[in-house]
Amino acid sequence: MSPLIGLVGAWVFIIVGMLMKGGSIGGIISPPAAMMVIGGTTCVLIASFGMKETIGMIKLTILSLKERADTRPEVIRTLVGFSEKARREGLLVLEEDAKRVDDPFLRKGVRLVVDGTDPELVKDILETELDAMEERHHKNQKMFKQGGAFAPTIGIMATVLSLVGVLQHLDEPDTLGPAISAAFLATFYGVAVANVVYLPIANALEKMTTQESAERLLMIEGVLSIQSGDNPRILAEKLWSFLPPEARELDGDGEPAGAASAAGAGDGEPVAQAA
Repeated sequence: MSPLIGLVGAWVFIIVGMLMKGGSIGGIISPPAAMMVIGGTTCVLIASFGMKETIGMIKLTILSLKERADTRPEVIRTLVGFSEKARREGLLVLEEDAKRVDDPFLRKGVRLVVDGTDPELVKDILETELDAMEERHHKNQKMFKQGGAFAPTIGIMATVLSLVGVLQHLDEPDTLGPAISAAFLATFYGVAVANVVYLPIANALEKMTTQESAERLLMIEGVLSIQSGDNPRILAEKLWSFLPPEARELDGDGEPAGAASAAGAGDGEPVAQAA
């Protein structure tokens, strides 16, 4: 839950620091300023991306608060298992195993191989789907990045309008202090929403896309290697090289996990599910 901890922690440090400087919680609460900044930013996003996409940002926000686990080790074990079985019994035997794979991208790749699709076509299909996924995710990230750009500007606009109203009442000096303070809250809201909400969520979504893309590239390489009949030991060596050294699983001899069994007769069934 790193994203959630980070966002909550940022607000806690900001508010506690303000309280230590003599401020108060009530002093930063301004419904009119919040309405101008949050409402204005939301409407600008609707104008830019559409109603449905903007409402979908709520779901994306919830999704971004969960840190995505690295499932590549499990995928590698699955692919090496498939390679052992295919080498021993033929590609057609993987048809039933493919049905038990949870990841739809890997399942599609294995089915294409089992159906005897040309290797270049398999690669093109999977890479096209990967590109389409990255494009969709990029659009989602762009909405939050644009929200982070719009909010501070709208906050400044709201502050200027509030100060105009304050200057129209210079004949009431007793109200100037609180009125000016309330006017500047709009700027605070705009900057805070941008830097402690929109932009961190955009970065979290971007990180998740990078992880998913890396996982799918690994799947493409594994599926094509199985189709070409690569030795399971070589496949294990190849796929574990996708991971940083500290994330690689090694056996007692310092070899990549799965390589030792692949070098032998290939006993046991492959892992049938990918996380």
